[in-house]
Amino acid sequence: MLTDAQASVAAVSLEGLDLASLLCSRVCHDVISPVGAIVNGIELYDTGDASMKEFSIDLVRKSSRQASARLQFARLAFGAAGSAGAMIDTGDAGTVAKAFFADEKINLIWETPRALLPKNQVKLLLNLVMIATHAIPRGGSLAVSAEIVGEQGDFTITATGINARIPPHAADLLAGRAANGVVDAHAIQPYYAGLIARAAGMAVTIVADGDVVTVRASKADVAAA
Repeated sequence: MLTDAQASVAAVSLEGLDLASLLCSRVCHDVISPVGAIVNGIELYDTGDASMKEFSIDLVRKSSRQASARLQFARLAFGAAGSAGAMIDTGDAGTVAKAFFADEKINLIWETPRALLPKNQVKLLLNLVMIATHAIPRGGSLAVSAEIVGEQGDFTITATGINARIPPHAADLLAGRAANGVVDAHAIQPYYAGLIARAAGMAVTIVADGDVVTVRASKADVAAA
């Protein structure tokens, strides 16, 4: 078997059904933990004593909030979010992002002004936020800002934390490439973000500097200049 270093990086070509299946797997992965905790909490309530019942209610309450937040985030980041050409309010994106990180070890600082932008731009922003979280596996802060002119946004996500690093293979996956041209459910999200970027006519860069990783997305012709 080839190691990662030996595997050749090639363009990825996915059928629509394969892309849909991998994205569904990713969403299920994100929600299965809090849903499982809800089930455990209900079982504890049915079998436990008074003190255990109180603990189980808290568990169900917290896990329900997490499951709802993750589904709302996925709906905007991966879902259709309206018909072709639909616009999305960046304020709504900020609301679901803040809920998503409410119980996480990452402090989200949402500095993006409220505006209506084409849906692919907002979907890209949320997907890049997800990528940036993997740059600080030990926790830290994410600062999300944007410059918006008309219906065009340029986004900057700054991830700051101990031992921050560019997520493995992120640059290749964003560019539509992977080892041996194969992606799995773990790699589908940054690959999908690259698809969204190209559909939105935007280019993405990731740069690491010490304990800071900066992800930027801007109009493709500007980024190339």
